Amino acid sequence: MLIPGAGCDAGYWGQVVDELRGLGHDAVLVSLPSEDDSAGLAEYADAVVEAIGARRDVVVVAHSFGGFTAPLVCDRVPVERMVLVSAMIPAPGEAPGDWWADTGHATSGDDDVFYNELTPEQRAEAEKYERGQSATPMESPWPLASWPEVPTRFIVLRDDRFFPADFMRGLVASRLGIEPVEMDGGHMVMMSRSAELARLLL
Repeated sequence: MLIPGAGCDAGYWGQVVDELRGLGHDAVLVSLPSEDDSAGLAEYADAVVEAIGARRDVVVVAHSFGGFTAPLVCDRVPVERMVLVSAMIPAPGEAPGDWWADTGHATSGDDDVFYNELTPEQRAEAEKYERGQSATPMESPWPLASWPEVPTRFIVLRDDRFFPADFMRGLVASRLGIEPVEMDGGHMVMMSRSAELARLLL
């Protein structure tokens, strides 16, 4: 189950889906109701749980802001593993809107930072998946009292300018207490290095 970040349709995972399916796996894109002002994190998790349906042996993969949704899913349905790809890591009771100041994140969010490493053609493709993002899910505290008891892996992207590698290494250590896996690539690595990312996910 492939979960996108904020203000994006999950279609930007499309090349990774093709790679995973080519390797014999069921890969599912899950778009979240990012433009719906009535939808908060609970509704985001609902969308993923509904997409999972009766599937078993599920691996939940989340990118960027999807890190606030994936653990909620893992707390509600049985999953084999959660993989976070340069994703936000929430703390209990932390509202997504507070995450930036709480973690000391100081990187600019302009498109050149977000889309670094993409070719002009890849960037044009990525921009097709941009959507509006409601402020509703940013305002409420993350509801879990602790991280769900599910095997968790984190992929740090060495060339990410939006969530820089050094910043993410520190956050993974302090909030998850695990050693991340690393690969080359910018924040939208699923579009620039889809085959490499798919192999790493497996």
